Amino acid sequence: MSVTDELRWDDHGLIPAVVQETATGEVLMVAWMDREALEATQKTGASHFHSRSRQSLWRKGETSGHVQHVDGIYADCDRDTLLVQVHQEGVACHTGARTCFFTRLSDEGPASARRGEAGPAVLEVLERVLVSRKAEPPRGSYVASLFEKGDAHICRKIGEEAIEVVTAALGGESEQRLVSEIADLWFHSMVLLAGRGIPLRRVFAELDRRRGERSRDE
Repeated sequence: MSVTDELRWDDHGLIPAVVQETATGEVLMVAWMDREALEATQKTGASHFHSRSRQSLWRKGETSGHVQHVDGIYADCDRDTLLVQVHQEGVACHTGARTCFFTRLSDEGPASARRGEAGPAVLEVLERVLVSRKAEPPRGSYVASLFEKGDAHICRKIGEEAIEVVTAALGGESEQRLVSEIADLWFHSMVLLAGRGIPLRRVFAELDRRRGERSRDE
């Protein structure tokens, strides 16, 4: 018997599905699946859900273009909840927010917007900005000017920023200066990737592959 056969559907033939960004661990949304939605998700590799209001199947991103590419589907120990790990194109929430979980319940007063330190997800936010600048270059945009000047110019900028990183690290500069220079280096490297049409997730995948190789060697 497969795990799918062991799933515990509710009285309406539904099961909750928690959707998580694979690369960052962000919880993006929670939706419902019936057997049809689960089968469509497994068959196509794109997340499908059951709309309780319309009583119909729907694919995430079918109107917005914010498709979820499924990396894996997991059942919890009780087999009554699914975890769907995805790579999210664009945003997950219909409000335009990256995740549906952006409102923090405060102990005092009304709910407040979620705040926290920036994490790895900021790289994907930046990537979306860079891609949009390439597709529709705004007047006066620094990023658009980099794309216009081409790969050779971008590569020169990467070289310059790499030298700045080394200078900051070995020249007695402050920690903040080093952080700033590394941010510049990452930024221009991402501009090169975006210009080539190479998604950032390929770099993540390469790092993960190398991590796996090192783990086997240890």
